[in-house]
Amino acid sequence: MMQNTLWLTAWELMNTARAMAELYDEHRQETRYVHSTSKGHEAIQLALGLHLQPQDFASLYYRDESVLLGMGFEPYELMLQLLAKAEDPFSGGRTYYAHPSVRRLGMPTIPHQSSATGMQAIPAVGMAHAIAYFESQNLPVPGSDQSSPPLVVCSLGDGSVTEGEVAEAFQMAVLKHLPILFLVQDNEWGISASAEEMRAMDAFQYAEGFKGLKRMRVEGNDFKASCKTVAEALGHCRIRKGPVLLHATVPLLGHHTSGVRKEWYRSEEDLSDHERMDPLPRLRKQMLKAGFWEEELDQLAETGRRRAVTDFERAMQAPDPEPNSLYLHEFAEGGPSVESGVREPAGREKVAMVDAALHAVEEILREDPAALFYGQDVGKTLGGVFREAATLADKFGDSRVFNTPIQEAYLVGSTAGMSAVGAKPIVEIQFADYIWTGVNQLVVELSKSCYLSRGQFPVQSLIRVPCGAYGGGGPYHSGCIESAILNIRGIKVVYPSNAADMKGLLKAAFLDPNPVVFFEHKGLYWSKVPGTEAAKTPEPSEDYVVPLGKARMALEASQGAQNLGDSCLVVTYGMGVHWAMNAAVGDLSGKVEILDLRTLYPLDEAMIIERSRAHGKVLVLTEEPLLNSFAESLAFRIQRNCFEHLDGPVEAMGAANLPAVPLNIVLEAEMLPSAEKVAQRLRILLER
Repeated sequence: MMQNTLWLTAWELMNTARAMAELYDEHRQETRYVHSTSKGHEAIQLALGLHLQPQDFASLYYRDESVLLGMGFEPYELMLQLLAKAEDPFSGGRTYYAHPSVRRLGMPTIPHQSSATGMQAIPAVGMAHAIAYFESQNLPVPGSDQSSPPLVVCSLGDGSVTEGEVAEAFQMAVLKHLPILFLVQDNEWGISASAEEMRAMDAFQYAEGFKGLKRMRVEGNDFKASCKTVAEALGHCRIRKGPVLLHATVPLLGHHTSGVRKEWYRSEEDLSDHERMDPLPRLRKQMLKAGFWEEELDQLAETGRRRAVTDFERAMQAPDPEPNSLYLHEFAEGGPSVESGVREPAGREKVAMVDAALHAVEEILREDPAALFYGQDVGKTLGGVFREAATLADKFGDSRVFNTPIQEAYLVGSTAGMSAVGAKPIVEIQFADYIWTGVNQLVVELSKSCYLSRGQFPVQSLIRVPCGAYGGGGPYHSGCIESAILNIRGIKVVYPSNAADMKGLLKAAFLDPNPVVFFEHKGLYWSKVPGTEAAKTPEPSEDYVVPLGKARMALEASQGAQNLGDSCLVVTYGMGVHWAMNAAVGDLSGKVEILDLRTLYPLDEAMIIERSRAHGKVLVLTEEPLLNSFAESLAFRIQRNCFEHLDGPVEAMGAANLPAVPLNIVLEAEMLPSAEKVAQRLRILLER
């Protein structure tokens, strides 16, 4: 864009943005949904928006409306989101103002991000990581014409930089030398918390500790200085000199949000200080000094203001969403829908679950160049603490299979950014007990992305989670946590019990365009636990897939026992399958049918209901502590749907309701179900 045109465009847009903020405040009843505006931040934001290129990616925050105007969005489009209208191009009325999600020809890509401050930093670094990955493989970034190297911009408020997850993002950006600009807009306020209360240093000073992160400062209320500095920062990223943090000081001229008014907590002196930093009169003064005509500026300012008023009136008349649209886009469609390939090829030796998983990931990496695998200790030195990644880094290189720092939040959250760019990440949380610092990203970013972007940004993410107790693993390496994860909407959950399903489900989970949490019981990996030999199976063919949401009959009861009413159904998964199999012997032989769920969400409710009605006696078995668990919930659902066919209440059985699995193996055994305990419970059930 020519220099004069750039200045004139910025002047008109700054007046447009200012008029929008004033309109929203004047019409508080109509703009009833919570929103923030860019009032005071316009100069640095327009400098950024006007310098981004179509191949770039941006992760913005909730005050960045002027960035969007600079990128080319119409005020009308932003107002449709402000008013939660059906035609809101980002979310169809589902999420807040200035929360864009868009893929549009000729514009940077903006994946979904949440309102949670600082949470966008990790997905943004994931985007930059994906770009660097494609470049390392000499592959084009999907959807980019490569006219100029793509980069990522992550916009943050200074207060959010105190978040721990921002530190994880900075660490990975410098560790991997990624093409990302962190723009930090510092107006010295959180909500009512001042800078002095919130921080010991500003973001520029804090970033000094991240070696390799170029630091820059700018007066963000000065458009001329902002353009120069933004261009330099983007150029540094574009020629692959590494990440940049640009700290921009800006005034806060508006309210924190429409619901938290500035006069509630800010002094007259503070408000006056910020008014003196207003970028609008400063830009006018600079332009007049540069030779622009006053009449020209007045005309453009009036054009910008009229545009805001006209677009607001138009947006007010737009229709609200249809109520039935609420149910659309929970998940993206796709992934295998039928079982295919050969489950038990002739002549094959049985393999352990861990080997089936290793081979599945190797085949995925070999077949799909967009796939990569990372986590703690999965690189070539060790190949996973369970040897589940052995040899993979040697075969595919350190760019595709690599270690990460101890950063569960990055492991989970980066997959959202990776997926938005077109990479297909497989990541591993080393133990289920350590997933909790990653659950924030799972809930806030991954689970909501498809739904809140109206299907524009589903997150293809396969998150492997070793879990389960055996042999004295202790309280931090033995947890089963599926109930907590199942309470997160927008996530699929898989839990195989044998090698064939491990391979077939891993392939299906990878091919699914949605986030999948894949639980893998450590006690079944090698079948070293007595009674788990059945977890070994002949390894299926390379093209074998098991569709998510389909249960499997692990053991059938005899028809005679069913005809006599002397049979029962065990609904279970994971280690529970093997406890039930080992219980169903002797006097229980032929009387027990075992349904292996395999996938906990989506759940094969049709098969559960059919088999529950066939037997009339049902036990739901889990390794989790039972109280308030998925198993208890499932027992209720069976009872509700099969009440007239049951001989009595549906039973549920699980571990003792205690905070953790003890280290001592005697205490561990006391806490957990076992084949003997299950058999005893089944005999009682069959006596009804």
